[in-house]
Amino acid sequence: MNNWPEGWHGDNGGDRYGRGSASAQPEGARVMRQVGRGPGVGPSAPPRGGVPPQPTYDDGYGHPDDNFNSGYNTGQVYGSPGGGGPDGPASHGRRPRPAPNWGRRIKWTAITVVTLLVVVSISTYFWADSKLKREVDLSKVIDRPETGEGTNYLIVGSDSREGLSAEEKKRLRTGSADGKRTDSMMILHVGDNGNTMISLPRDSNVEIPSFKGSDSGKLYEGTGRQTKLNAAYAEDGPELLVRTVEANTGLHIDHYAEIGFAGFAKIVDSVGGVEIEIPKGGMKDTKSGADFEAGKQTLNGEQALAFVRTRYALAGSDLDRTKNQQKFLSALANQTATPSTVLNPFKLYPTMGSGLDTLTVDKDMSLWDLASMFWAMKGITGGEGKSMNMPISGNASNGNLQWDTAKVKALVEQLKNDEKVTVTE
Repeated sequence: MNNWPEGWHGDNGGDRYGRGSASAQPEGARVMRQVGRGPGVGPSAPPRGGVPPQPTYDDGYGHPDDNFNSGYNTGQVYGSPGGGGPDGPASHGRRPRPAPNWGRRIKWTAITVVTLLVVVSISTYFWADSKLKREVDLSKVIDRPETGEGTNYLIVGSDSREGLSAEEKKRLRTGSADGKRTDSMMILHVGDNGNTMISLPRDSNVEIPSFKGSDSGKLYEGTGRQTKLNAAYAEDGPELLVRTVEANTGLHIDHYAEIGFAGFAKIVDSVGGVEIEIPKGGMKDTKSGADFEAGKQTLNGEQALAFVRTRYALAGSDLDRTKNQQKFLSALANQTATPSTVLNPFKLYPTMGSGLDTLTVDKDMSLWDLASMFWAMKGITGGEGKSMNMPISGNASNGNLQWDTAKVKALVEQLKNDEKVTVTE
C-alpha cells in the first residue's frame, strides 16, 4: 500500500517516472522536456504534484503547431545555413584554393636556375683547371725583354707521339721517332687594337743565345751559333725556345701553349670535324697522307692532321704550310665556340677533355688566359684580326729562311705598343 499522497513518490517530493512507477508516462517526457520560447519567457519549474504542461506538436489534424520551437529546427544540430552541417557551405567541398602566386614562383624558379648554373660553372672551372698540364717554367728564361702592352702567346704544335698506339701512329702517318720536335710555331698577340697571329717557320734562321738549362740550371754561354728555330726546342725544350724567340725578336712572351699530334686529332673528332676550304687544284701528299679535292669539306682528326702537316705538295713549302695551319686553327676555334658545342655538355666536356689532357702550358697560365687565347683565334677567322708569316727577306747562307730585319723590328714595335699592325710579310 502506498502511503505517499497521490502523484507523489520518491524522496524529494517530485514525480519520478521510470522508477518503478506504474504510470504510463514515458521516460522521454522527463528527459526531453520541451520549453516554449518567446520574449521574456524562460523555463518554469513544474508545479508541485504534477508534470509541466507539454506544448502541442500538432493540432489534431496533422498540422504542426506554428508556435512550437523545440530548438532542433534552428539548424544548429542538423546543419542549417551557417550551421556547418550537411546542408551548409562546408559540405560542398574544401575551402577554395587561393590563386597561384606566379610572381613568387617565377622568382624562386629564377633563383634555382641561377644557383644551378653557378654550381655547374664553378665545378666545371675546377675540373678544367685540374686538367691543365702546367709544366713550362718561364721563370727559368734569362735576360728577358720588357713586357709591352697586350698579351703575347707562343703557340706550339709538337710532333710528340705521346698517347698514340702503334696502330694510331701508322694510321696518322706520324712515324715513330723518339722525343718531340716543333712542327709549327706562332705568336698570337691579343690587344685592344686588334689581334695578330704571326707564324714562325720552323726553318727560320736564328741565333741560339746564352741560356740556363731547364733541368740542370747550368748557364750555357752563347757562341753566336746560327741554326733553324726548331733546333732550339729540340735542344732544351720550351724554355730555350721562348728564350730564342725573345732574343731574336725583342718581344716579351707572356704565355706558352703546346699541343701534340694525339691531342690535335682528338679535339677535331670531338667537335665532329672541321669545315675547311681546300684551294684550287686540291692537295695530295703521300708523306703526310693528305688527299683532298678542291672546295669546302669537313675534315676529321686524321685528315686534319694530314692537312696541317703537308708541305711538299705546296708551292711555298713551309711558308704555305704555316698559312694552312693558321687557317685551320682559326676554323677549329670558330667551330668549337658554336652554341651546339658550348651549350651541349655531351660535346663540350669531351672537347674540353680532349684538349686539356694533351695541352701543355706555362705555370702562370690560367683558364681565363687560355680562353682569351682561344677567343682571339676565333676572332681572327671572323676578320677581327690579322694573320701573317714573319717577314722573310730570302735565304741565309746556310739555306735557312732569313727574316727581314727592318720589318721584324717595325712589327715588334707595333706589337709592344699594342698598335694596329700595318707591317706586311
